Amino acid sequence: MPQNFSNHIRYYAPHHYIFLPLMFLLMILGIWKGFSAEQNNLVWWLFAVTSFCILYLAIMLRQHYALGNQDRIVRLEFRLRYFELYGKDSKEAESKLSFGQIAALRFADDDEFKVLLEKALQENTNPKDIKQSIKNWQADNMRV
Repeated sequence: MPQNFSNHIRYYAPHHYIFLPLMFLLMILGIWKGFSAEQNNLVWWLFAVTSFCILYLAIMLRQHYALGNQDRIVRLEFRLRYFELYGKDSKEAESKLSFGQIAALRFADDDEFKVLLEKALQENTNPKDIKQSIKNWQADNMRV
């Protein structure tokens, strides 16, 4: 299926559909047993707290490292593409754009990139509007 605005979000099935729901259910089980168990309430509360900590760390660390690297790559792609299209350094344009705008521009083909970039620089177009303006969506199937 071709990638576009409505389907460009990516999920990692083992993480999003197995591990995270399982950890969430284990945390709920610990809280429920902590309230309802006649014995070992403290053990169940510790189980719930531990499950929550593992769940929280799994979400935050995965996102933190992966998105940090991805953001750097997106900026580098912007700089390379800008240089290829305009033959000059992108520092001036990049300093006027938010990261969200830069990330949104990556889905546009070269002709639309130029038009949408100029519009973003002149009108400070928000990232969602940039994405929705793209007619010839360039898929990014390698994102985290």
